[in-house]
Amino acid sequence: MDPEFWRERWQKQEIAFHQAASHDLMQKHWPALGLGRDTTVFVPLCGKSLDMVWLAAQGHRVVGAELSEIAIDDFFVEQGLEAASKTMNGFAVKSAGAYELWCGDFFELPQAAVASAAGIYDRAALIAFPASMQGRYAEKLTALAPAAAPIFLVTLDYDQSEMTGPPFATPRRQVDRLFADRYDIAQIECRDVLDQAPRFRQRGLTALEECVYVLRRR
Repeated sequence: MDPEFWRERWQKQEIAFHQAASHDLMQKHWPALGLGRDTTVFVPLCGKSLDMVWLAAQGHRVVGAELSEIAIDDFFVEQGLEAASKTMNGFAVKSAGAYELWCGDFFELPQAAVASAAGIYDRAALIAFPASMQGRYAEKLTALAPAAAPIFLVTLDYDQSEMTGPPFATPRRQVDRLFADRYDIAQIECRDVLDQAPRFRQRGLTALEECVYVLRRR
């Protein structure tokens, strides 16, 4: 996807993908990862997600990467935090409280930004890319991720003849194609969520499946 597409979405506040509450499946399954308090979690393409707030409430330090400075600034304002800002490796890095958010192109993010991550949370990053770009994303994420850090991955799947992304349909076979050569993949839960997402029904979908996976490096 063209980075300007996402910058424009944030400028126009066309952000229907932003959820008004933290993800219920994250709350249900995240504890099973066994990550201790005071550990760092990396959230790629974080936007202003309230999932970061929930992770921080569990005692985690949150490092996020986000293309849109509007999203990052909105996050800190909405959380009542005044962020300090610095420049590192060409990124504007804004931090306050438990949060350190890197503003810039994810594909240029230095490994040092996430070197301390004990886990990775991807609810809306992989599925933001079309299949033609997901391989590049998976390679970058794998290069960034510390070997011991599990990836908590949330995907959506649907009939692509009924709707064009984003979010893009990402079935289990695609997750395997992207990660199975380096990760053991556990499918934790799948469910139909179309009734919870009327905007997708309005876009023409007749079924929408959401799945949670946990990936652990071999």
